[in-house]
Amino acid sequence: MHIRTDFPYETTHEDLYIPLADGTQLYARIWRPVTDEPVPALLEYLPYRLSDWTAPRDWQRHPWYAGHGYASVRVDVRGHGNSEGMPGDEYDATELADGVAVVHWLAEQEWCSGRVGMFGISWGGFNSLQIAALAPEPLKAIVTVCSADDRYDNDVHYMGGSVLGVDMHAWASTMLAFVSRPPDPADVGDDWRDMWLRRLEKVEPFIHTWLAHQTRDDYWKHGSVCEDYGAIRAKVLAVGGWHDPYRDTVLRLVEHLDPGQVRGLIGPWSHQYPDRGLPPGPAIGFLQETLRWWDQHLKDKDTGVMNEPLLRSWISGSHPPATVYETLPGRWVGDAAWPSENVAPVTYALGGGAQIVRSPQQTGLDAGRFFPFGNDADLPPDQRDEDAKSVCFEFPVEDAPIEILGRPLMTLLLRMDVPRGQVIARLCDVAPDGSSTLVTRGALNLAARHGRDRAEDWPVGEAEYVNFELNGIGHTFPPGHRIRVAISSSYWPWIWPQAGSAGFTLEAEGSLVELPVRRHTEDPGITFGAPEQAEPLGVVHPVTLDEQRPERLVVRDVAKGEWRLEVDPRYGGTRVYPDGLEFTEDALETYTIQQDDPLSARARSDWTIRLHRPEMSWDVRVETRSELSADADDFITSNEVVCRDGEEIVFHRTWEKRIPRTGG
Repeated sequence: MHIRTDFPYETTHEDLYIPLADGTQLYARIWRPVTDEPVPALLEYLPYRLSDWTAPRDWQRHPWYAGHGYASVRVDVRGHGNSEGMPGDEYDATELADGVAVVHWLAEQEWCSGRVGMFGISWGGFNSLQIAALAPEPLKAIVTVCSADDRYDNDVHYMGGSVLGVDMHAWASTMLAFVSRPPDPADVGDDWRDMWLRRLEKVEPFIHTWLAHQTRDDYWKHGSVCEDYGAIRAKVLAVGGWHDPYRDTVLRLVEHLDPGQVRGLIGPWSHQYPDRGLPPGPAIGFLQETLRWWDQHLKDKDTGVMNEPLLRSWISGSHPPATVYETLPGRWVGDAAWPSENVAPVTYALGGGAQIVRSPQQTGLDAGRFFPFGNDADLPPDQRDEDAKSVCFEFPVEDAPIEILGRPLMTLLLRMDVPRGQVIARLCDVAPDGSSTLVTRGALNLAARHGRDRAEDWPVGEAEYVNFELNGIGHTFPPGHRIRVAISSSYWPWIWPQAGSAGFTLEAEGSLVELPVRRHTEDPGITFGAPEQAEPLGVVHPVTLDEQRPERLVVRDVAKGEWRLEVDPRYGGTRVYPDGLEFTEDALETYTIQQDDPLSARARSDWTIRLHRPEMSWDVRVETRSELSADADDFITSNEVVCRDGEEIVFHRTWEKRIPRTGG
């Protein structure tokens, strides 16, 4: 990593409030180049607290952009951090309308040229796309990283029409803790506690809303730009990583947007900006790459960025299974269109007779993290144990490597003796020594087989064809290896099990997988600079004497037939900021299930957050507990928030709710 200090412009920064029409003010930090000339503005718009939680990341990139001639702006969403107002649901209409207003406010400042760009990763990538679909006139270009065009089927809530047990609950729990944090008195003054208490009175666990919409209804269509790609007018650089769950959005954006307004980039990365150097690599000079985008579309400089292939993709080479890779083998390829003329579907018939698929409920414990962040235990380990709980089909790779790029398609002929269930397919690369590396996977709630907008019981005892895609991937299977397709009926805790699920019969003779095989092309000369960032903020991570618990721990109670997965998400631990703020957070997710009972599934998440300013005698603590279970008829949620100012409990609330199981 090259820390850049010799920028073309000197920079300055200030914190201020951006006024909205209803009188609410949003907290903002603006880095600007020292110049008398107006410059374009770049906006990153998040609920994640610019004064502490994202500050280290913000200081890596916003000053860098300012040093290259842009006003780079970080704004907290209404009701979060030091922004005024009440928090709402993710990407709700108020958040997006506020974002449009901020775009216009930036364009109207005397230091702004009138042109605005937006960028962000995850939440900030989502609302960049969604605000672009609202088409405010000053917004000319966006860079959306690890984001989704479909809030129902490509987000943290549902997968293939099934409830995402691993992240529906965990993310709702995380946001319950996050939204309960107070404003900072160092920034907002003595009104901090009144602001905090007003917010807390409005808190509602997100999971109540998310589980109330178990099919793809109008709630999920809101903010899903796939409903109307043509509404987007800005130029779009869409970026993803093969180890990020949102990478399929890049493929859809380059397919559906006009080629003159979009470029796609997919690397080997996890859910991180590609310059941060977190596994898996290789990292790239991403800030330089985005600068080419901004200069082209906000300053009318011909940087050649629109001469790049429509889609630049990393094709990973074969690699042994591991939970972390510093770098992956592979190469960059370029495609001038998507779908690409270089890619053609190749059909592999599963073949054979009828196979009963009745996987133990703990199948899926080796799935890895839904959101890999570059931690040591994020990625799936050797899949042999999972393969043994599945029905597998294998195809040898003989004389030449088989390179795939895109989304494999499963066509399965199934027969089921119960009305509800799910099917999961995994594609694995099996080495000569028998080790099995997960390549990609997909799932289908069989009640959603005719569309994600409905839930239809299976005709008991009858056979039907079902079709579903696996997540997109770029991978090379070398000669001597085997391509393995593994089919299971459970995948806990990624997929919440259906009540009464008893597996299914797979008629293998009529079933197949289509692989998107890419013909080998010559090296297109795709290169990137080395990663650059601005000087770090200088946050200190104190070393504690406490023994660090495992990131992922699997415990088996043999007598009870119960399995427990404990996950420490490792978001940040304890850090001390240059202004004296001490910030500590601790989280633990726990998932339990009995191997023969789909109704035994339980998820729990516990959070503790402490913010401490010793010089101000300010010491607050947020503690949350969230649990999710289900019986045959309902999902059962339990949530609790306790907030302390010093030793005083200033807020305590619990929610107990039953939500009918309709589709997920």
